[in-house]
Amino acid sequence: MKLLVTGCHGFVGSSMARYALSSGHEVLGVARSEQGMPIEGMAFKRCALEHPDFIDAVNAYRPDVVAHAAGSASVGYSFQEPREDFLKAVETWGAVLDAVRKADVKPLVIFPSSASVYGNPTLLPVTEGASLRPISPYGFHKVICEQLAQEYAQCFGLNVVVARLFSTIGPAQQRLLVWELFRQAIDDNPYLTIQGTGTETRDFLHIDDICRYFLGIAERQPKGFWAVNVASGSSTSVRTMAEIVTRLVGSRKAIVTLNKELPGDPKHWQADTSLLLDLVSYQPGDITRGVEHCVGRWSADVSLFAEKAMRGGVGEPMVKGLV
Repeated sequence: MKLLVTGCHGFVGSSMARYALSSGHEVLGVARSEQGMPIEGMAFKRCALEHPDFIDAVNAYRPDVVAHAAGSASVGYSFQEPREDFLKAVETWGAVLDAVRKADVKPLVIFPSSASVYGNPTLLPVTEGASLRPISPYGFHKVICEQLAQEYAQCFGLNVVVARLFSTIGPAQQRLLVWELFRQAIDDNPYLTIQGTGTETRDFLHIDDICRYFLGIAERQPKGFWAVNVASGSSTSVRTMAEIVTRLVGSRKAIVTLNKELPGDPKHWQADTSLLLDLVSYQPGDITRGVEHCVGRWSADVSLFAEKAMRGGVGEPMVKGLV
């Protein structure tokens, strides 16, 4: 297949591009700037998604799939800058949909949405038909993006899959929960601190599994509008994840919970993945293996950073307390 990936320098976009290339597909990456690590084998186009050049790029490349990985990516940031989050999420997505509407080709469009559209589900595992009750600006904006997808599918005949991601992990992701647990597990603080109670649960899935599901969905080329949970179907408590990470790094730190309620932070997530498995007959492995992969890569990066620091080759340490 030929894939066009927007936001190709970001975590999801770059991961999708690399995975597709390694699977034998062609990839054109699109981003506003050329900053970011080059991806071997990927063609690149620098342009804004709302610019006519993007429509020209779609027409020239003639992709089978457009994977939209540009936009906002932080619940916390959406509380600090809700309008900026709206612009990054809704306006960029609207620009992609309208470009595909105007283009001469009609590729399948995949939009990485979020389980944040569910807020705090009343019943677990949560199905795609559950009520959408977001509890953060980020979640509200994802709901708007999904409504735009339905509009363009119903009114203009686009084929759009909204992939509701739950808790994504991957070695290139140096932010969010699992990375923060790792960072704390290797610093000089005697405690590892969890902001909540530790009993909160998440449905974690490694980015490679997500990419495999995306490609599997792309191969099916579903018609019209689809909303699909992309997750493991299993739940893991935050405290259990902290114990996995500390064990993997060989730490015996005490785990302390602050019992705080963070804005926009759901209590429990677990996806019903029946529809996903109907589309793609693939079952991901245990999440511990995915965490082990991330921790191994992060540890190697930190060791390399520390070695360079000892030689005077870098400035501030990547992880506080390590160097």
